[in-house]
This record gives sequence, C-alpha cells and structure tokens, in this order.
Amino acid sequence: MAFLKQYRWLRLLLFLFILLFLLGLSLLNPEMETVIAQQPTGELPTVTSTPRGPYVVVNPLTATDTQINVRAGPSALTEKVGVLLINQEANAIGRYGDWIQIEYPGTPGGKAWVYGNLVTLYGGTPPLVEPPPTSTPNVTKTIDPTLAAQFLITPESTRLPTFTEPAPLEIPTFDANVDNTAVGGVPMGLIIVGLGALGIFLGAIALISGR
Repeated sequence: MAFLKQYRWLRLLLFLFILLFLLGLSLLNPEMETVIAQQPTGELPTVTSTPRGPYVVVNPLTATDTQINVRAGPSALTEKVGVLLINQEANAIGRYGDWIQIEYPGTPGGKAWVYGNLVTLYGGTPPLVEPPPTSTPNVTKTIDPTLAAQFLITPESTRLPTFTEPAPLEIPTFDANVDNTAVGGVPMGLIIVGLGALGIFLGAIALISGR
C-alpha cells in the first residue's frame, strides 16, 4: 500500500511539472496564443479561366497510320510543313472548305492547315479565312535528256522478203482440127463400136456353145 501511495505522488508531481512547464512557455512568449489563433483578414483573389476557343483533336486512324500531315495551304498539293500525332490538339483559327487553319509554331506566321475529315473540331466553328497564295515548289522537276536517251529504244526495221511471182500455169488445149478418123476415111469411133459389138457377139456364141 505504501508503494501505491508513493506512485500516486510521483504521478501528481509529474503532472504539476508539466503544467508549470507549459505556464513558463506562455510567460516567455505571450504572443504565441495570439499568433496561433489569428485568422487571415485579406481577401484571396478570384481565379477565372479564359475560354479556350475552337480547337481540333486528331482522330484515331488505322493501326499503321499514327499521324496526319500539316500543310502550308488548304490543299493536298501544297508543301508539307509538319505532322500531328493521334489525339494531339491544336488551336483552330480559321477554315476554308474542308480544311482548318491551326496554330502551328515554326511555320511562317505560326499558321498551317489540316484536313477537316482527319480531326474533330471542339469549342465552336472558326471564322472563314482566305487561303494563302499557292507556293511555288522549291525544285522544278526536269528530265535529263542524256539519261532519258538511255531508256529510248528504237526498233530496227525488218525488211520483208521479196515476193516472186510463180510461173504461169500451163493449161493444155485441144485442137479441134485433129483428125479422129482411121485410115481409109472410117471414123475411129465406128471401129471401136464395131469391135465392141463383135466381142458381145462372140461372147454370146461361147455362152450358147457351153450349154
């Protein structure tokens, strides 16, 4: 029991020591509580955002196409000045036909063009603008005549064989004045008929005799 009473006295002394320590701190720095409890009296500035305006986002393309061309004018025949990747954004400042003019740093005037079917327009419709003058290609394509001559093949003329006319056909002719009569003025046809009749007569006699 004496130990418990002594332990209670120790706790009481420790509590009093802490209380005196805090009281001493408040006496050494009397403005401490005032600083902690002080609330700001100034007004915080209100932050307002400025509307962005029209802008474009590159549409998802095929698996092989990951970017679109950025050109100097609203035509596929104008000079290519850069590219935009899929889902990349750019501020839209004008339009002409199916093309949209965008802000594109690094180009003359910081402007360029993209084809409208390849992007999605947000934030309204940009105003209609006049296209820039058509740019002249930096390099004019010419054909080297010496190089072109190496690929020109002139066909060699082939002489046709000489046509030789065949010899004329010899058509036999019969002389109507040929004498077909036998010696003595007897026609040859009559002699042949007579011999035939004689043969038939002899054959008939042989046939009768055989019976």
